[in-house]
Amino acid sequence: MDEKITPILHVGDAEASAAWYSRLGFAQQWEHRFEPGFPLFVCVSRGPMQLYLSEHRDDARPDTLLYLHVGDVDAVAAEFGVAVENAPWGREVHLRDPDGNRLRIGGAR
Repeated sequence: MDEKITPILHVGDAEASAAWYSRLGFAQQWEHRFEPGFPLFVCVSRGPMQLYLSEHRDDARPDTLLYLHVGDVDAVAAEFGVAVENAPWGREVHLRDPDGNRLRIGGAR
């Protein structure tokens, strides 16, 4: 097994968040709910990147910051209607998901 890290983001509506992350190229892999009416836990992935989206109250703090490295930052900027910024380390865009989690998405110069 390859070692990796999977961030967990707190979300209010995991299905809506999974749909938002699909705009970034993430696809839902699986979901889990202990019983009907309980909080939903969803796994989304894009290539080797994976995120857990959790409705569980204590799984993560709001306003989390993630940095995603992508091959085409211009496509992300176009999808979300935001400008690409030139930073000393590369080109990037800044987004907030529906729950206020912050994403910096960078690509090569």
